[in-house]
Amino acid sequence: MTAESEARPRITTDAVRELLSDPKIFADLPPGLDDDAELALDSLGLVWFLHQLELRYGLEIEPADAFLAEFTSIRRITDYLVGVHGP
Repeated sequence: MTAESEARPRITTDAVRELLSDPKIFADLPPGLDDDAELALDSLGLVWFLHQLELRYGLEIEPADAFLAEFTSIRRITDYLVGVHGP
């Protein structure tokens, strides 16, 4: 583990849930939503979500990337981000 990875906040399902609960992404994200429940991000919400990921985690993800179709649940989003960003 590098000093840089230790300094970055960890991406967890709770962190993804917090980002998604931003009113610009999901105005009414239920607090008890199951991590595997289906989500549908609209294009503006997705762009804002990716912007927040860049600000908080330094991740630069292009919204046109094919994997974004896989952003269908909190768990799937988290699993992808941990694979890109690390734990």
